[in-house]
Amino acid sequence: MSTPSLARVRPIAGPVSLWQTSVGKKYVMAVTGLIWFLFLVLHLWGNLKIYYGADHLNAYAVFLRNVGAPFFGYSQLLWLTRILLAPAFIVHAIAAVQVKLQDSAGRPRGYLARKNLQSTFASRTMIWGGLVIVFFLIYHLLDFTIGTVNPSFEPGNVYHNVVASFSLWPVSAFYILAMIAVGFHLYHGIWSTFQTLGLNNRRTNRWVRNVATFFALALTIGNISIPVAVLTGIVK
Repeated sequence: MSTPSLARVRPIAGPVSLWQTSVGKKYVMAVTGLIWFLFLVLHLWGNLKIYYGADHLNAYAVFLRNVGAPFFGYSQLLWLTRILLAPAFIVHAIAAVQVKLQDSAGRPRGYLARKNLQSTFASRTMIWGGLVIVFFLIYHLLDFTIGTVNPSFEPGNVYHNVVASFSLWPVSAFYILAMIAVGFHLYHGIWSTFQTLGLNNRRTNRWVRNVATFFALALTIGNISIPVAVLTGIVK
């Protein structure tokens, strides 16, 4: 009886070996991207309360710190959410950079002209858009959470802090730029998630693109409307 060749024995893929593959990284990006997508939807839903006035927006901020009571203490569930979002963002970014490097290493060189037949503007600018988002998140936390860069930060008065910050056009311009980057990122991210899950085909391509376009536009326009409303005096 002959013994099986060692070359034919395939080890069971574990988390580490899966992470080392581009497919595994794309699955990680899909999961972490979904976490952030759900957060962005809920975050916008809360932020739009600014149009109902200071009392509604500030009450929502209080709700976020008391949600989960009595099982969770003050701000505990909010901090748990932040603890989930932070590593999800870091892992997502690391996976994206590594996939980009793997793709670049595997792409033949020497072409006189690069033909982007299958790519889109959103896919080609993912890394640069990601950098804009990173800088925005840092500034956003310093502005509305910590308050060190806010013109007149008042703890607990979210409405005042938003109006004070967006009244400065450079801040609003940076916020709008970041939201456009988020929109492109979402469009490509939603499309890539369906592709990673094997749900893209000739019959579903148009539907997937419509879904990606809808959510990207809705979140982008919804977020951009807030600084525009402050600058134009609709919210003051």
